[in-house]
Amino acid sequence: MADVTLMALDGDTLDALIWREAALGPAALQPVLAANPGLSTNVELAAGAPVRLPATADTPPVRTIRQIWD
Repeated sequence: MADVTLMALDGDTLDALIWREAALGPAALQPVLAANPGLSTNVELAAGAPVRLPATADTPPVRTIRQIWD
């Protein structure tokens, strides 16, 4: 996975952002914090704040979509 930049919505926390946008859990917080000096896990991010998701973070799980109707 290459580096990706996520954009926060108003009031997002770091863990909520990486969960919603990349399906990454708590184990990904440390690499993301290391790649983004000045960020904290206990404050809300401003709308549009860029958050770099480094390539070293775990890759998101593959989601299988099952269609039950044609």
